[in-house]
Order: sequence, then structure tokens, then C-alpha cells
Amino acid sequence: MIGFIQQLQRRTPLGWLQLSHERGRLLVALSGIAFADVLMFMQLGFQSALFESNTRLHQSMQADMFVISPQARNLANMSTFTRRRLYQAMDIPGVKSAEAMYINIVDWKNPQTHKKTSVLAIGFNPDKQVFNLADVKRQQNVVKLPDTVLFDRASRGDYKEAIAQIEQGKTVTTEIERRTTTISGLFTVGASFIADGTLITSDQNFLRLFPRREASGVSLGLVQLQPGYDLKQMKTALNSHLGNDVKVLTKAEFIEFEKYYWQTNTAIGFIFSLGVSMGFMVGVIIVYQVLSTDVNSHIKEYATFKAMGYNNLYLLGVVFEEAIILAILGFIPGAIAPLGLYYVTRNATNLPLYMTVARALTVLTLTMIMCIISGAIATRKLQSADPADMF
Repeated sequence: MIGFIQQLQRRTPLGWLQLSHERGRLLVALSGIAFADVLMFMQLGFQSALFESNTRLHQSMQADMFVISPQARNLANMSTFTRRRLYQAMDIPGVKSAEAMYINIVDWKNPQTHKKTSVLAIGFNPDKQVFNLADVKRQQNVVKLPDTVLFDRASRGDYKEAIAQIEQGKTVTTEIERRTTTISGLFTVGASFIADGTLITSDQNFLRLFPRREASGVSLGLVQLQPGYDLKQMKTALNSHLGNDVKVLTKAEFIEFEKYYWQTNTAIGFIFSLGVSMGFMVGVIIVYQVLSTDVNSHIKEYATFKAMGYNNLYLLGVVFEEAIILAILGFIPGAIAPLGLYYVTRNATNLPLYMTVARALTVLTLTMIMCIISGAIATRKLQSADPADMF
């Protein structure tokens, strides 16, 4: 290892010398790589925010198993199944509780601006613990009052004055489905791609908002198990006992069920994946142009090296050295710029858009691969260069 390091120290950094000799070309190349990296960072960030924002409610639900309709598509489109299946689930040894949840998108008037917007309304039995949210647990008795809801303070939109009034204990009323409703408390989950915010209330209040909705048709079943029971065995038992008109998922599977919908069944998931691919291709083209131009402009020098006895492997190493230098130097501004863009986007949309180490390493790896591919393409002419043809 020491000998290898000493050999590297004695080696002339030909790749860096060639890049730094044409500083204008170097800056253009770094700008192009940084642009490609920013594009990949933003697309990966949006994709992560898509999955995280749409599964935060799933994470907050206090259950080991979830019962859904086979026709369910995602949390906002759960379809319904008969509540009788939850009563049947209680017959299975190991099941501690099986609670019903009602979910629907609802239009309401912003209590501050009085403009209509879409929010996700959730109804549950306030005598049971179904949310792992401290604010909801503390205020479960509040939603027992008629036409009373809890509101997500992290919703997307202009709610500052209304939230301040609620925090001061003042009454804030609005209209939901042409029904006057009181906002009596707050909790925090956050906006998502499904809706601008979330309302949580009792099952009875939910059914008042949707009078055509039957209490026997539930959107989601939350099953809690007794300690010591195996999840896989209980899932098998529930699926076989409840019949084909419902499907049982573990919590991890329920979260993946939501992610799969957004990734494969919607245009937005495809667009973000396509954006990452486009950023990668843009980077490949830009780096190829730079390295190809460099090879063409120094083709006689490379031919001279070959005439002096240097093999193709050495010359390829010079080009790949340039590619790696470009990848590292271009990645630095390409990783710094998204920090500000993430901040601006997060404040504007209330979406969970943050830089992560895993994402930075992913983009760095893609940048290295991108530059190495470009270097490999650019060296095709170099390998076939014959010193006799150059002079």
C-alpha cells in the first residue's frame, strides 16, 4: 500500500494539468455537471417528499395490522367494506382490538380566507387510541362534541391567524359540506400530495358531514394484537378467516401499498423518475463533450505518448482521471445549491424536503458513473489513434 501511494505521489497529474490549462472549458464543464446534479437532487427530493408526505398518517396510526378493501387504491381512495369483518377479526385468538376508521376527501372553507380547498377528513372512535399523536390523544374528548374537529397546523395554505386564535383558546368556525363546524384543537402531521391538510374528528361527526355514508361501511380497519403473537402467522389467520372481500396488511405493507400507488399508478411518480434519468443523461452528454473536445485537441500529444511506448491503458487512465476530477468538483456546487432550493420549496409547500446523507451519496455515485461513462465513450478515438497517421 505504501509503495502504491508513493507511486501515485511521483505520478504527474496529467489529467488535472490538462483540465486546469483550459479554465474556461473547465468552468463550463463544472457548471454543466452541477446543473445535472441539481436536477437529480431536486427530482429525488420531490420523490422522497412524495412518499414521506403521503405516508406520515400511516406512520401515526396505532395498529399492527390494517384491513382494507381489495378495491382500495390509496389512503384517499380506500373504498369501503362491511364493519362486520372487524367484529369477525375479534374472534381470532391474539387480536386485542379491531377499530373502524372513516376516510374521505372533503371541501371546506378556509376559516381565514374563506376560500374552498380540499382536505382529508378522518373519523374514528374517540374512546379508542388509534393515533400515536400526543395532541390527538390529549384532545380525544373534544371531538366528541357535535360538529367539532381537530385541524392540522402544518397544513398548506394561509392559516396563521386562525391557528393563533385556536392556540389562544378562541372559537374558530368554518363551513364543511354546508355544515357549520368548530375547530377546537390542533395537531401536527403536514401537507401531502393528497390534500392540503387533514381534519380529525369522531366517527359520529364524520357521518354527520357525509349523511349518505352508512356507518356499516368503513374505510380502514386498525387491528392491534396481543403481545407475543407473530405478525406473519396472524396475517395468515386473519386473511383466511375474513374472506376475499377484504385484505389484511402489516403496517410496513400498508406503507408500501401507498408508496406503490404513487410510484406506479400516477403520472407524478413516473415524472420524478424520468427527471432523474434526464439529469443523468444531460450530465453524460456534457461531460462527453468536454472530454471528447479535450481528446481531439490533444490527439497528437496522445499519439506521441504512444510512440514513446506508453500503452492505451495509461492514456485511458489520464482521461478517466479527468472524468473523476470533473465528477468531484462538479458535485460540490451541485450539492450546495439544492440546500437553498429545498428550503424555499419546503417553506412554500410544507412538504418534507430535506437533504439526506443517503441521497447525497446516491447522487455522488450517479455523478461518478455518469463521468466514467462519458470518459469511456470519449476514449474510443484515442484507442484507435496511430502515431504514424498523426504526423
